[in-house]
Amino acid sequence: MKNPIPSIFILITIISTSAFVYSQTPDSCSSNLNLQSRLPFGTSNLQCLPVWDAENYVLRYEQSTSNANIWSFVLSAPYTNSFVAMGFSRSGQMVGSSAIVGWIPSTGGAGMIKRYYLGGKSSNLVVPDEGNVTVIENSSAVVLESQRLYLAFQLQTTLPSNRLIYSLGPNDFQPVGPGYRLMQHRDMVATSINYATGQSASQKSPHLRLRRSHGILNMIGWGILMMIGAMIARYGRQWDPVWFYVHAGVQLLAFTLGIIGVICGFLLNSRLNADVSTHKGLGIFILVLGSLQVMALLARPDKASKIRKYWNWYHYSVGRILLVFAIANVFYGIHLGGEGKGWTAGYAVVLGVLFVASALGEYKLWIRN
Repeated sequence: MKNPIPSIFILITIISTSAFVYSQTPDSCSSNLNLQSRLPFGTSNLQCLPVWDAENYVLRYEQSTSNANIWSFVLSAPYTNSFVAMGFSRSGQMVGSSAIVGWIPSTGGAGMIKRYYLGGKSSNLVVPDEGNVTVIENSSAVVLESQRLYLAFQLQTTLPSNRLIYSLGPNDFQPVGPGYRLMQHRDMVATSINYATGQSASQKSPHLRLRRSHGILNMIGWGILMMIGAMIARYGRQWDPVWFYVHAGVQLLAFTLGIIGVICGFLLNSRLNADVSTHKGLGIFILVLGSLQVMALLARPDKASKIRKYWNWYHYSVGRILLVFAIANVFYGIHLGGEGKGWTAGYAVVLGVLFVASALGEYKLWIRN
């Protein structure tokens, strides 16, 4: 007689899996929202549309007929024991947007919902209870039903931003008091919505070509060629006067590319209206230093002049300061642009090669002297 235990285990596994799948029945616009008694506002006239197919996010919304300045939202997402967020952005970027974030505390109890202002990508710049959206008092709720999280709230506004961002928190993480800090999301998507027609579409990063042009030009100009030009001046003096013309040519090319990159940056800032004051301030400071270097070249005294040593000291000092701030701002710009670790690693490799070449040059100078 065969042992029935393995068959029993298989049957139990099938039943458990079926129950789990059934409990996680995905939400859709063809299904009814049976949460009327658990939400602080009516849901019978909400317009519905899928907004993030990869994560099965469904958004329902409505403009109040009695008060045109009241908008109701219900965002539905699979429950992953983490937070669910919906951001309203003016530029289509995460930075500078205002988000409504909801979660179920790991200790149990009622769901939590808070407003956040996303001033940057680090945790300390994501500020709770701040933002550019006005949430109507006692209109918010977070409901867990059939392994889905429902984030419900009402905004007081003439027309909400049509650029929406959805994000999913890391597994098994919920913000805790008193700070309610957020960890970086596991995934996100930027979309645009037409509230009148109910159409939503994924939105590519706005002005991507201009952003890339700004970053690449500044990286090559200020962050790479400037360093190469300085290396030519320091380690190539035995080839006088060729080294000077090569040095001046490389630095002029670097300055030209940097100027174009800065112009791209100003255009990008005016179009996105992003809060990048530190990056912008550093860029202007670098531009001023570069302009001073060009002016110093035009006022370069003769080698026999008594003030030539002071000019050299000024030229070397300003150049070194420029390089330090340029490298730092390139890395910071990559971070702000959200280009990821690939760009950071690529630029770091280029810097590593240049630093190794500089070390060899310093060694040869030491041997020669």
